Amino acid sequence: QVQVVESGGGLVQPGGSLRLSCAASGFTFSNYRMSWVRQGPGKELEWVSSIFSNGYTTYYLDSVKGRFTISRDNAKNTLYLQMNNLKPEDTAVYYCAKGAGAYYRNYDSPRGQGTQVTVSS
Repeated sequence: QVQVVESGGGLVQPGGSLRLSCAASGFTFSNYRMSWVRQGPGKELEWVSSIFSNGYTTYYLDSVKGRFTISRDNAKNTLYLQMNNLKPEDTAVYYCAKGAGAYYRNYDSPRGQGTQVTVSS
């Protein structure tokens, strides 16, 4: 049974940084592409970033390129998202999700509770 636990969110001022973590279990983490997705207030789920199982191939939403960095530690079954220069429009609940299919933006429905990121002065 797939289980993920996201953490690391919080309230931060514009320009600040946060590092999100996602601890995964119930599947062979190292075999799967993983993604971060987010849901802003009143909005639908939005794909943010993906990382392939090798840890080297990554993709980003245009609006976060150069500010966010996705990474993974397969030995710890953990996914990360380093977020720098945060903007108010990054405010959302962030979820990690297991990749689905061949397209890098596709993902299984998030299973965790998510972690809230609020960017506000």
